[in-house]
Amino acid sequence: MFKKILIANRGEIACRVIKTARKMGIKTVAVYSDADRDALHVEMADEAVHLGPPPAAQSYLLIDKIVEACKQTGAEAVHPGYGFLSEREAFPIALQEAGIVFIGPNPKAIGAMGDKIESKKAAAAAKVSTVPGYMGEIADAKHAVKIAEDIGYPVMMKASAGGGGKGMRIAFNRKEVEEGYPLAKSEAKASFGDDRMFIEKFIVNPRHIEIQLIGDKHGNVVYLAERECSIQRRNQKVIEEAPSPLLDEKTRKAMGEQAVALAKAVGYDSAGTVEFVAGQDRSFYFLEMNTRLQVEHPVTELITGVDLVELMIRSAAGEKLPFKQSDVKLNGWAVESRVYAEDPYRNFLPSIGRLVKYRPPDEGTVNGVTIRNDTGVFEGGEISMFYDPMIAKLVTHAPTREAAIDAQAEALDSFCIDGIQHNIPFLTALMQHPRWRKGALSTGFIAEEFPDGFKPRAAEGDELHVVAAVAAVIDHENNARRREITHQMPGQPVSFARRRIVKVKDTILPVEVEGNGGAYRVAFPDSGGMLDLKSAWRPGEPVWTGQVGDSHVAVQVRPILNGVNLAYRGIQVPVYVYTEREAALVALMPEKAAADTSKFLLCPMPGLVKAIHVGEGQEVQAGDPLAVVEAMKMENILRAERNGSVKKVNAKPGDSLAVDAVILEFA
Repeated sequence: MFKKILIANRGEIACRVIKTARKMGIKTVAVYSDADRDALHVEMADEAVHLGPPPAAQSYLLIDKIVEACKQTGAEAVHPGYGFLSEREAFPIALQEAGIVFIGPNPKAIGAMGDKIESKKAAAAAKVSTVPGYMGEIADAKHAVKIAEDIGYPVMMKASAGGGGKGMRIAFNRKEVEEGYPLAKSEAKASFGDDRMFIEKFIVNPRHIEIQLIGDKHGNVVYLAERECSIQRRNQKVIEEAPSPLLDEKTRKAMGEQAVALAKAVGYDSAGTVEFVAGQDRSFYFLEMNTRLQVEHPVTELITGVDLVELMIRSAAGEKLPFKQSDVKLNGWAVESRVYAEDPYRNFLPSIGRLVKYRPPDEGTVNGVTIRNDTGVFEGGEISMFYDPMIAKLVTHAPTREAAIDAQAEALDSFCIDGIQHNIPFLTALMQHPRWRKGALSTGFIAEEFPDGFKPRAAEGDELHVVAAVAAVIDHENNARRREITHQMPGQPVSFARRRIVKVKDTILPVEVEGNGGAYRVAFPDSGGMLDLKSAWRPGEPVWTGQVGDSHVAVQVRPILNGVNLAYRGIQVPVYVYTEREAALVALMPEKAAADTSKFLLCPMPGLVKAIHVGEGQEVQAGDPLAVVEAMKMENILRAERNGSVKKVNAKPGDSLAVDAVILEFA
């Protein structure tokens, strides 16, 4: 077994590999760019080597620098993680020439499967069901249009060396191919150093299901069931689960055996994933093979009880797989949410900045429910514009799908992040969505269910009373503390009833609160309802946890004037708590009008201006492209919302802009 390995990656996956290496008694070496000098993976590793400036092309993608780092530190092997160099055939070849072991598949397998075009040819040769498409060289956007029209719309344009949603566009018509092909090609070049593209038929209402494989260097390959990854936005996965609610045992076996046959045909000998697009009728077609560890591997680990990183390391060291296909048993259900630094209220555009507060839920197993949080950040750290916006992967495991979803919902409610925008409000809302809970999924789920973008869930019914009661109890506790400090001896119990007016958005609820010491009763005189609450919460804590009636709940708390901003189950709302006199006076206050920004094109996220498509005095029509802004490796087209004329251009290509910076002014 290796004594020291280098992790050629960053962020949560680097930290994940370090944890397993530490468990195996293997020392680790981290690599880092200028932007990651103080990163968590650098702190966790036994040693760290500086690679270069923040852009990946000048640091994490430099094969010669990583080989030199191995020689410098005496690392015997390299784990590539995912992304970056993990599927670059030249990387294991360079390591092999330097006498260093690659913890991943052999170069031949990467060449055959890592290239999306070649993998489709190999799959067809191995009699794996494949999607119709064009695998030859595409000359330009005009050629792409011809191919798309020959195949028939809709089509998917994909980077041959791609993954993670980068270099990928769906097109439903000629215009979308003309605009999307150059952008996808540019993204592919920036992300993978390879701008080759292919085009295939896009299956309508599809599901994305993948089979996890693990192989060794002795010809053994086993499949570890499937993962459902259909909840996606911009072709990037958001929520994954294992197993899939669609598959039955017969389909699982058929998919698994096809995946194994393909792997054996190319001599595959490590962890890898065969991805399928599946119809609602359980028909399935080969999509691609990822010759690396997947982001979503934890859900497979939790339902099978295996450590995929450990198996990769042992396979690379020449050990045989410790089990056979017949030994693989599935236990319970696992759900993973990807916590991203992106603003769900602005069409999931990236957000960067400092993590002023970062408090994930506690990890561990309680009453048969496991919570796991794979992360590469820490409170006070910075989310950079140079890399993927992932903050963490929150995973829950329970005996049933419903229990795993409920555990995920509560864990997300307990996950407190401040300082940047993030997608936790969206994720918590998804956990309550009837269609998600039913398992009626497709890759179009988010676009279909949130066609006008995401807005917080409204507080209604029982949930309205929960947030009102929690806000009233927080106010009650704060007042009790003030009374204790000013009128009584510290620590002496305080018990008194208080009538308050609670305002949740436009709903007014008179409440009466009674209790102390963590036990309270909240009455709603207008409806005659009543809730008993128990909590050990203290003022200043970011999450209120406790019992509300028969349910255990977690509610995020952020103080505001005359109340608290509460986040619970996708509901994010300011809740004001007044005395009756205060409520009467507040009702007389005029509403403050929002500023009119309709005459400006504002930068929706911090990013780099790649292109300005219009000039001063130019007439534009609704839908016309105005500018392209790049952030976190994604290029975003900003379009005109209405007809008009450009009065002034305030930005130029190459400018770095903050969120809401004015790019254009309209007449």
